[in-house]
Amino acid sequence: MSRLTDSNLAIAREIISRYPRKKSALIPLLHLTQEQNGYVTDEAMRHLAELLDITPAEVIGTATFYEMFKFEPVGTYVINVCQTLSCALLGAGNLMHHAEAKLGIKSGSTTEDGMFTLEAAECQAACTEAPTLQVNYRHRYRVTTDDFDQLVDDLRSGALSGEIPPHGTLGRNRQHIPADKFVGAPDPDDVTEGPAWIPVKVEST
Repeated sequence: MSRLTDSNLAIAREIISRYPRKKSALIPLLHLTQEQNGYVTDEAMRHLAELLDITPAEVIGTATFYEMFKFEPVGTYVINVCQTLSCALLGAGNLMHHAEAKLGIKSGSTTEDGMFTLEAAECQAACTEAPTLQVNYRHRYRVTTDDFDQLVDDLRSGALSGEIPPHGTLGRNRQHIPADKFVGAPDPDDVTEGPAWIPVKVEST
C-alpha cells in the first residue's frame, strides 16, 4: 500500500490543520506514511504533495535530507551501529563485524527473511555509553557481542515487541490537542509584533 489509507488520511488532515501553512506539516506526514508502509514510497510522496499543495520534488528534496526516512523496503528492525570516534575507540568496528556474522549480511543489507536491516550510523549522542546502537531508533548502550546476540534472539522471538515497535513507528501515543485547548498559530505574514514574552525596547527621548 502506498497512498495514505482513509484512516491515516484523516490523521494527516488533522495534523495539517495545526499549521498556518500546509507545507509546514511535511515532516510529520512523512513519518505517518513511513509508519504505514515501513518506508516512504514514490506514490506516497506524490500523495503528500497533493495534500500540501507543493511539488513532489519539494517532498523528496526535504525527505532525503533526513537519515530516518527510507525509500525502499527495510527490515522490520533497522539496527544502526554507531561508528563515530568514541564508539570506534571502544570496539564499534568489532561489534559491526560480529553483527554482520550473526545476521549473515553486510552493513547496508537486509536479511532474507526481511526481519533485520543492518546499517552503520554517525554519532548517536551517547558517547559516554559507547559502543552504542539503535534498533528502530531505540537506544542500546555499552553493547557487547554477547549483548548483540541476545538482542537479535529476543527480537526474533518477539520478547521485545512491547518495547521496540516495527520500523516506521515514531511513537506509540499520537499527539491529540482537544478543541478547547488548541490555540492555533498565526500565518507568519500576519505577524506585525514580536511575541508577548519578548520585552520591547523603549527608546529614550
